[in-house]
Amino acid sequence: MLQKLTKRWKNASARSKLAAKNIVASIVLKGVSILSSLLIVPLTIDYIDGTRYGIWLTISSIVAWANFFDLGLANGFKNKFAQAKAAQDTLLARQYVSTTYILITIIMAILLCLIAGINNFIDWSSIINVNQSFRYELSHIFMILAFFFCMNMIANIFSKLLEADQHPAISSCIHCIAQIFSLIVIFILTKTTTGSLMNLAIYYSGIPFITMVLCSLIMFRFTKYRQYSPSIKFFKKALIKDLFGLGVRFFVIYICLIFIFQMMNIVLSRECGSEAVTQYNIAYKYFSVIYMAIIIVVSPMWAAFTDAYTKKEFDWMFNTLKKLEYCILLSIFTLVLMLTISQFLYKIWIGDSVRITMLLSLSVMIYVAAQVIGAVYMHLINGIGAIRLQFYIYLFFSLVAFPLMTICCRIFGIEGIVIVPSLVYVIQAFVGRVQLRKILNGTATGIWLKS
Repeated sequence: MLQKLTKRWKNASARSKLAAKNIVASIVLKGVSILSSLLIVPLTIDYIDGTRYGIWLTISSIVAWANFFDLGLANGFKNKFAQAKAAQDTLLARQYVSTTYILITIIMAILLCLIAGINNFIDWSSIINVNQSFRYELSHIFMILAFFFCMNMIANIFSKLLEADQHPAISSCIHCIAQIFSLIVIFILTKTTTGSLMNLAIYYSGIPFITMVLCSLIMFRFTKYRQYSPSIKFFKKALIKDLFGLGVRFFVIYICLIFIFQMMNIVLSRECGSEAVTQYNIAYKYFSVIYMAIIIVVSPMWAAFTDAYTKKEFDWMFNTLKKLEYCILLSIFTLVLMLTISQFLYKIWIGDSVRITMLLSLSVMIYVAAQVIGAVYMHLINGIGAIRLQFYIYLFFSLVAFPLMTICCRIFGIEGIVIVPSLVYVIQAFVGRVQLRKILNGTATGIWLKS
């Protein structure tokens, strides 16, 4: 077996070797990040109690919408940078970097000003259905989170650059460092201060931003990425159309994702209470370990598929797809195994502070399984850039998601919240698989190939 593996490694393409190295490194780094993320949950609950934790999850998910308001430029940039690098055009790649940084900085500045103005007129305690005593505290917390999320949008362009350069493991390393620092700081807070949503907002959001900024400055100054370092003199107005062409469609897709997925915590809070938000999110954190694992595998494939599609290397793409489909089967088997031991592991993880039913665990497991399947095909198609079908699927469901999720929650309770998003991923996965095979077989035409 060792001889066969050695032979396969020697015969593998440079792209496959690079992807494999990144996957192995990312597994280790993500493992540390996941462990830190899991440890943060009981620490946070103990720090601010289960009800406040539900409020924290709800308000932070609302602010996370800012992540989608870069007009899709980050993912449009990711594809365009990968294409320029595949064509060995370093100057064009640097111009894409500089133009993206400047555009997203302008967009985030405008967005933050709009949020600051609107926030003065919003009663967050009524929106998420909690006691009015939280009203002014939530208003301040929202602005703190909004500020750091907008700043993170700018800082995380460097993370997209690393992914486009087929080095997502470096990006994972930076996020891992930030996660560890967050865990340490929250632990210190639990020992030195009383429970405070304000403190949690400042440190939990500020640490990832500071970490990414410091790492990007160092790497732009002292590594090979110096040749791509952003500068206003490399800003090119002519490239805006290229970035927006694909970027705007990514933006619309992500706006639709807001209504489909980010509304889940709000619907749960309104229909089932903030405690239900905590129960759902803990179950999701448990099963989403497998989703994170599949993302580790497929993340390097986004830029790799862009590179391979630009060079018309369809055999490599088809062989990679078959291997990823085996990963899907393995993931589903692991999810079923996790379900059988979920109650035992919940007890070890969070004790008796929050109760997760077996039915909720089953519902979330099915949702994550659908998410895993959809994510594989979505990442590969995103790398190719043929995203028009995704656009229509998400647009349709964004129009009906909120009322459907509300109805499902009222009929089925907390478990009903996953019905609509599960259906979205199942449809996306089915359509994505058909589309991808058409592209690789050279039979894709019309909407199957449109960006």
